Amino acid sequence: MVEALGINLHEFIFYLINFLILVGVLTKFLYKPFLKTMETRKQSIKDALDNAELTNRRADEKMEKYSRRIAKVEEEGREIIREARMKADAQARDIVDEAHREASEIMAKAEAAIEREKEKAMEDMRQEIAALAILAAEKIVEREIQKVGQEAVVDEIIRQARSTGWKN
Repeated sequence: MVEALGINLHEFIFYLINFLILVGVLTKFLYKPFLKTMETRKQSIKDALDNAELTNRRADEKMEKYSRRIAKVEEEGREIIREARMKADAQARDIVDEAHREASEIMAKAEAAIEREKEKAMEDMRQEIAALAILAAEKIVEREIQKVGQEAVVDEIIRQARSTGWKN
């Protein structure tokens, strides 16, 4: 069959040996370094993937840590606001209680002042009544001396009492 192609057996063996030598040389100088380069590349890709996975894991851990911190800060913020509201409510109650106490004191002082004024007015009225009684007695005595009736004197006293603003 080789001779049918126009090549004899010696030439065929020579081509075969040349081919095998060429394959051996190519394998030694090209294929093995190529395989080594491919293995190195494969290992670097594997290392890069491992590093990426490790980095992602670390990032997830940090994210979880920050999420816990944020939740803690938010809770602390809510607690601070709650305490501030409680303090504000307590201050408001204290202010209202103080206002009620002051109002009670003012009312007590006003009632005492009213009572004093009432007593003073009663004393003034007693003095006026006494003065009017003395005046009436004087008028009665004076009228009796003049033989004038007692009724006219009483009417005069009542008229004078009304004109001075004395009211019963």
